[in-house]
Amino acid sequence: MSDAFAHPSILQGTHVSLVPLTGAHAAPMRDAVRDGALASLWYTQVPDVAGVDAYLDDAFAMRDAGTAVPYAVLDAEGVVVGSTRFYRLDARTPRVTIGYTWIVPRVQRTGLNTEAKLLLLAHAFDTLGCAAVAFETSWFNQASRTAIERLGATQDGVLRNHMRHPDGSLRDTVVFSILDSEWPNVRTHLQTRLARGSSNEH
Repeated sequence: MSDAFAHPSILQGTHVSLVPLTGAHAAPMRDAVRDGALASLWYTQVPDVAGVDAYLDDAFAMRDAGTAVPYAVLDAEGVVVGSTRFYRLDARTPRVTIGYTWIVPRVQRTGLNTEAKLLLLAHAFDTLGCAAVAFETSWFNQASRTAIERLGATQDGVLRNHMRHPDGSLRDTVVFSILDSEWPNVRTHLQTRLARGSSNEH
């Protein structure tokens, strides 16, 4: 698991590619967030144009400390449309958390996000051999909570005053997980949704 994260690979699908995040993604990421729609959601950790460099610095600091593997999310044409990360890397269990995820509005409610989650989960369970994969989101991010539940994840609980939102307010974090024993059914569920189209995907 440690070696796999030390040398992360590109996760390639039909609708989306997850590419290890680098400094070269700064300019296209600024283009992706330029309309400010995502950054205006106070309970999310999506940067505005001016905050992209700091956002990348934080991602690279986590990567260099061995606590996260950040990815740029690219659409089928290779355009940056978001970002996501593996973090809370626990090689002893093994277990990871998927988060820091955002995609631009034009590709929301499409198969891109469903396939991105399928690629991440397949890598975690099938390649890394994880016993569980977790997801965390703000109590106030109802769209994210609903989308995580639709993946087939189970809500484990709520960590009260767990951390702070970008505006400094205290955040209650809702924690979900998928177990390795549940992965085969979740995989079939996501593959079926992807084949049928994902018009209801957040």
